[in-house]
Amino acid sequence: MNTGTLYGVGIGPGDPKLLTLRAVELIRENEVIAVPGETACDAVAYKIAVQAVPELAAKELVALPMPMTKDKTVLEQNHDRAAERVEEFLKDGKNVVFLTLGDPTVYSTYLYVHKRVAAHGYPTEIVSGITSFCAVSARLDMGLVEKAQELHVIPASYQIEEALQMTGTKVLMKAGKKIGQVKEILKAQGQDAMMIENCGMENEKIYRCVDEIPENAGYYSLIIIKEKEA
Repeated sequence: MNTGTLYGVGIGPGDPKLLTLRAVELIRENEVIAVPGETACDAVAYKIAVQAVPELAAKELVALPMPMTKDKTVLEQNHDRAAERVEEFLKDGKNVVFLTLGDPTVYSTYLYVHKRVAAHGYPTEIVSGITSFCAVSARLDMGLVEKAQELHVIPASYQIEEALQMTGTKVLMKAGKKIGQVKEILKAQGQDAMMIENCGMENEKIYRCVDEIPENAGYYSLIIIKEKEA
């Protein structure tokens, strides 16, 4: 029996103009579009993509709840349910295009669904999108790494003190509600950092030093720490 394919499509960091041609093509050519969230039309990924592809509004939208929690049991249950929902369409021979912010390979909720669906024998494909840290670096009009510099991508909601001591450029993602703690650590270590909140979106805000970073910054905030020049 021919089944559908699950496409994990990165739509970039926020600016609808940064969707790739491949992302636009898949959205236009397929009828079933999955979006992480309780309500598809309210999801950030949907609101970004529909600006680039207005036809998206007429598609069959499938909302897949992905709660923001570290409770492993709750996460596993939601990931299982999301995979089961996707597979209902794949069994009928329908492709499913799963929209996800940034790139699907970087801290993406899509990957949890991808691995489950692939393990059940369905065809899958990951479609790259522009990563948030590349977009932030470009928006700040600077390079991310040069010559032999290292690049470290760090989830900021965990212990970061040791990670910040590494050489090269550090990218702090997913700070969430701990942004205040992250700011204090950066100040205590004397780190030079810049941050963009909601990069590429209408409510984008740029902070060019640690002191400017607000303690109530939103979830879509990304910090770049460049290595001090000798």
